[in-house]
Amino acid sequence: MIAAYVEEGKKIAIICVDPSSPFNLGALLGDRIRMSDWYNHPSVFIRSLASRGSMGGLHPRIIEVTDTIKAAGFDLIIIETVGVGQSEVEIAGLADTTIVVLVPEAGDEVQAMKSGLMEIADIFVVNKADRPGADKFVRNLKQILAPSSHTGEQEIPVIKTIASQKEGITELREKIGTHSSTQNTQRKLWLHTEKAYHLIKNKRMKDVSKEELKNEIEKSGSSFNLYRFIEKYK
Repeated sequence: MIAAYVEEGKKIAIICVDPSSPFNLGALLGDRIRMSDWYNHPSVFIRSLASRGSMGGLHPRIIEVTDTIKAAGFDLIIIETVGVGQSEVEIAGLADTTIVVLVPEAGDEVQAMKSGLMEIADIFVVNKADRPGADKFVRNLKQILAPSSHTGEQEIPVIKTIASQKEGITELREKIGTHSSTQNTQRKLWLHTEKAYHLIKNKRMKDVSKEELKNEIEKSGSSFNLYRFIEKYK
């Protein structure tokens, strides 16, 4: 995707969010290894961030980060979330287009995921489509996603890709462009609402420190009661 957009003369930023340790909030941040060809390219910016315990699969300051990047004149921002499952839906409140990437081996998990992560996708990508069972998986996925005839909903695109061979990238770019140009007003209103909610929540939580909480709980010793403890934060 980077190569394709750079060829069009676009400036592209990639923000990769990695899981954090629940103990020290650090992360391996190994995403850059897969994009080593683009480290020093003048049209490409790559930054890894730890989720720092955020349950939505993003960094707590992801809105501020993306707005700063926009102000720097980038044409396109790609955010890669943690990739952990059903709770990871905050990206839908931030991104103009949300893409969920699956592999053929995910066949048995798709129905279970439908109540969470599956419902936020504007486009599905089945990567490693050269693996056995890929075509069957794509057919089953399309069947699950097919809108009822009386609902009037748009069918969600399912794109097959083989990233290692750069196959399917052109079609994916076309679908992203189509979705971006046809986004409805209600969708944009919800995007702004989600961003405002996220920022307000962060502001109200700014004086709450996990380290201080841990120290207070430690001082409580055997008398610690969770519900009495949180009363003073209401």
